[in-house]
Amino acid sequence: MKRLPAALAAHVATGETTLCRAWRVTCRDGFRLGFTEHDQRLDFAGTVFEPGTGFSATEASSASGLAAPGAEVRGGFSSEAITEADLAAGRFDGARVECFLINWQAPEEQHALVTVQEIGEVSRAGPGFSAELRSFAHRLQQSEGRIYNRRCDADLGDDRCRVNMDVANRRVMGVVAAVLAGDRLTVSGLPGLGEGHFRLGHVRFDDGPLAGKRLAIEESSAVVGGLMTLRLWLPLEARPAEGNAVTLTVGCDKSFATCRAVFGNPLNFRGFPHMPGSDFAYSYVSGDSTHDGGVLYR
Repeated sequence: MKRLPAALAAHVATGETTLCRAWRVTCRDGFRLGFTEHDQRLDFAGTVFEPGTGFSATEASSASGLAAPGAEVRGGFSSEAITEADLAAGRFDGARVECFLINWQAPEEQHALVTVQEIGEVSRAGPGFSAELRSFAHRLQQSEGRIYNRRCDADLGDDRCRVNMDVANRRVMGVVAAVLAGDRLTVSGLPGLGEGHFRLGHVRFDDGPLAGKRLAIEESSAVVGGLMTLRLWLPLEARPAEGNAVTLTVGCDKSFATCRAVFGNPLNFRGFPHMPGSDFAYSYVSGDSTHDGGVLYR
């Protein structure tokens, strides 16, 4: 049970309260901003909480045990601190959200931290946005560290993988020819490459409005008429201009077959390709089987 500070508890006990809520959002890059449902700016706990942003929250659901309670926050773009570009770029993903209960007549002396959550999925909602709030208990449902898996858990070209990415056509420079849709664009200036060459790879924008951004490629076409079409996993955050420079990097499906046949790197494969499946692992001994100490699973 959460206990209120003595001064705030005494104010609540009077029965005539001047209470409101406020939220402090701290992004993973350290950027911090505050919002309040009150109609005046509040300053406490080292943060300025701005009013009139349309920022509000639903009541949190909760349960006993380790179930992860959740809530939702909604806001508009009336606050200059929150922009559509930052939301689309994922700046607020995983941000820490602290909810305070405050006596707005004495915010510095009478406030209490009620909940601490983090932002999950963010979506557009008309002229504003809607963000899921997750309890930190949801992290208990996520796998941590390495796990036994048939597929590799290294990233292509990293210190564990050791594939040489400077080999011809593994990293290629080109320019944007056209944007076909929010998640599709064509690139020119490439050598003759086949369909799927950059499948599961990345495109990095070297200049223009997306300079420095690195986006995952879902599929790539063959080069036809000097052009290659890329389909991205996520929509573009901004529209690149024709002629913007890009760097395309090949990808890997993390299977042992690809590691051996495409990259010639089976000795550095970081998965367990010969691990038996669940059907084999849970099977029982049959009297008709040959029991000579030979290999049972290949």
